[in-house]
Amino acid sequence: MGAIYLVRHGQASFGAADYDVLSETGHRQARLAGRELARRGVRPTEARCGTLSRQRATAVTALAECGPGVVAKEDPRWNEYDHVDIAAHHGGGVAQDSADPRAYQDALEAALRAWIDAGDRGPAAETWPAFVARVRDAFEELAASVGKGAQAVVFTSGGVISTICGLLLGTPETGLLTLNRVAVNAGITKLVTGRSGTTLLSFNEHGHFDGEAADLLSYR
Repeated sequence: MGAIYLVRHGQASFGAADYDVLSETGHRQARLAGRELARRGVRPTEARCGTLSRQRATAVTALAECGPGVVAKEDPRWNEYDHVDIAAHHGGGVAQDSADPRAYQDALEAALRAWIDAGDRGPAAETWPAFVARVRDAFEELAASVGKGAQAVVFTSGGVISTICGLLLGTPETGLLTLNRVAVNAGITKLVTGRSGTTLLSFNEHGHFDGEAADLLSYR
């Protein structure tokens, strides 16, 4: 069987003017994720990432540890949903507030539920069905290309990873609303592919943030 590792990007700049920039903590998290993959013996035969800055930077930093010389192919289908646009249309325009991230998370989750419920009729630039379709397309294309013994690594975002897990376990809605809230920065999700399809083996592994690295564990 082949293996696909989905790695969430490192911590971005929550509450800053430009969220889509890895923080110093985010760079350290990405480096540890790469080292963890290397420790497991992962030698990616191919790598992919979205086009967002935080995803690309995570890919470069992690691959330097586990796949020197491997360059992640950029594909916008691996990009996260647009949380600003969704909040504007379904959440009353709530903005990130570094002083109260819990309140923002609650408001965003409510907006995501409304986004899902609106379906194709939603006012956001990208509706929930359109998001699911592009994520599914990117994932299925990759899964079909991963042969026996091959290892692929994707650097993407929590919403994308949670939606894929939902597709594999039952429904993408359940995945996004249930799993996304507990996704850690630079967490690792492992899938295996074979003749019987794709199977989720683990979600959101973050043992690389145990012990001395415990201070690097973050969710937002």
